[in-house]
Amino acid sequence: MKILNVVGARPNFMKVAPLHAAFSRIPAIESKIVHTGQHYDQKMSDVFFNQLELPHPDFYLGIGGGTHTQQTA
Repeated sequence: MKILNVVGARPNFMKVAPLHAAFSRIPAIESKIVHTGQHYDQKMSDVFFNQLELPHPDFYLGIGGGTHTQQTA
C-alpha cells in the first residue's frame, strides 16, 4: 500500500508525525511525505522535521508566499 502524506502548516506536521512513524514499522506500507512549502523559510520548516523526527520530504512543492490565487494555481 502506498500512502502520500501532505504537510504544509504546523497542525499538518503534528498529525503526520505519529502516522509516519507507525507506517514506517509496517513493511507493506510505503509512506511518502510531500511538503507544500507553506513555511518556505528553511529554519521554520526544518524545525518541524527535526523536532518531530520526520525524514526530509520526498517531494517539495515550493509554493511559498503569494496571493491565495498564486498559491493554489
